[in-house]
Amino acid sequence: MVPVLALGRATRTTATLDALRAHVRANAERRPGVYELLDEGGSIFYVGKAKSVRARLLSYFTAPWPDSKSARLIRSTTAIRWRYVPSEFAALLEELRLIKRLRPYRNVHGNRTSRRTVFVKLTAGPAPKLRLTSRTADPEAQYYGPFRGSGRAASALRVVDDVLGLRDCARDRPMVFGDQADFFATPFAPGCLRHDFGTCLGPCAARCSADRYAQAVRVAVDFLEGRTAEPIGRVLEVMADAAEHADFERAAVWREKLEAVEWLFGAVARLATALDALSFVYVVRDATGGGDDRVYLVRRGLVLAEAPLPRTPIERLAFTAAVERHADAPAPALVARSATEMDQILLVTSWFRQHPDAFEATSPYTHWLATR
Repeated sequence: MVPVLALGRATRTTATLDALRAHVRANAERRPGVYELLDEGGSIFYVGKAKSVRARLLSYFTAPWPDSKSARLIRSTTAIRWRYVPSEFAALLEELRLIKRLRPYRNVHGNRTSRRTVFVKLTAGPAPKLRLTSRTADPEAQYYGPFRGSGRAASALRVVDDVLGLRDCARDRPMVFGDQADFFATPFAPGCLRHDFGTCLGPCAARCSADRYAQAVRVAVDFLEGRTAEPIGRVLEVMADAAEHADFERAAVWREKLEAVEWLFGAVARLATALDALSFVYVVRDATGGGDDRVYLVRRGLVLAEAPLPRTPIERLAFTAAVERHADAPAPALVARSATEMDQILLVTSWFRQHPDAFEATSPYTHWLATR
């Protein structure tokens, strides 16, 4: 990292901000990179990336005060550090890594950009639950998505919960499974009416065993990963029963539920196809012409390996070995991602969506394996 003039709180005036800006002008270059903003205690409170470090840092000083976030950030800054990388793509990856490692306050808590997409979150714990979220911040959870259309996703998730009997109560509600009931002297009452309606297994009131609930969770996971359509089958069973009893009103209600859960199943299938297409070797040239070209091994949206572009037979052999190792390894789940993995897959998919010409710099694994 390149250090930039550090300023104390007492001297952080317009004049000293001008001096800091002059220091950036004198030292920052028009190269891709990442930068860190430090507070008066020397702690990193914000990490950013830039296609041009010089242009990005100077923009902080011209941002309108107090409306601009950039203006507010620079007035809380006492020091800046930056480091150059060979490309904008490398800067994006490094920014993500730094945020995950350092967890700067303004990135984690003060930079919550709203997304038009949502995720299905499977919580951790003895009785996991499904819920919709716009953020992937829980390292203990699994995330499925992203999906567009929070309303349709919410409707579909409601059906999955109901037909499988998964709970939707507060995450911290105590769970008492049926195989634990002997440890308690008094019976338990369900915390809501869903158990009485037949849409919850009742893990809060010892109405099911831990294995029975875990089985329902496994079906939900298989559905969200595209391995089973069982929830759709259960909806069809209810519809068939309603039709057999000429209960057309109930059949119409469950027809809407069928459309919702079929939409989610289709969205999972489309997502799986899109992720499967993001498997290749990606060559990124040094944006500054300095010769630091890089090669990335991408598999289903995750960057699994990175190295300087091989220029000798030995270097190519080493990278080809990495390609072969990952190509032969068991495939990662198509849509189940941890918070860290989901953030990276969003970065990669966004990059290739915004830069479709970047696909011209990709090649299939077979190209590398055939020329080893």
